[in-house]
Amino acid sequence: MFKKFLPFAIMPLLAAGCATGAKFTNLTPTQQVRTTNNLYMVEVALDSRQQTLRWDSIRPQIAVGSEYYSMRPTKLMSNRWEGLLPVPPDASVVHYHYKFGFEYNAFGNPKTDSAVSREYTLRILDKPQ
Repeated sequence: MFKKFLPFAIMPLLAAGCATGAKFTNLTPTQQVRTTNNLYMVEVALDSRQQTLRWDSIRPQIAVGSEYYSMRPTKLMSNRWEGLLPVPPDASVVHYHYKFGFEYNAFGNPKTDSAVSREYTLRILDKPQ
């Protein structure tokens, strides 16, 4: 009788193994000195154990409120992206997060999904300390 229920007992473990499991590593300093063009470089690394993830389909973005800014791959790295984050000249703090859209292999055609990082804070310093 136990053998009949074994496949059903294992099912939650198999379903959990299919999750994205995305791990974001923010590589941006928490403070930067104010620039003349009000653009600040941010960088993120993405790690995932999802075997069906199509790495060539990843579309990373920086999100600030309802605004999204595209990112580009970092040279010589396969799992890092960088982008410019505009900050208003009168702001000293900006809150942002990363959003990654991607495709993954599924039965039939590939499916789309996304993963969102936690919120990060960038402080803008008027003078170097």
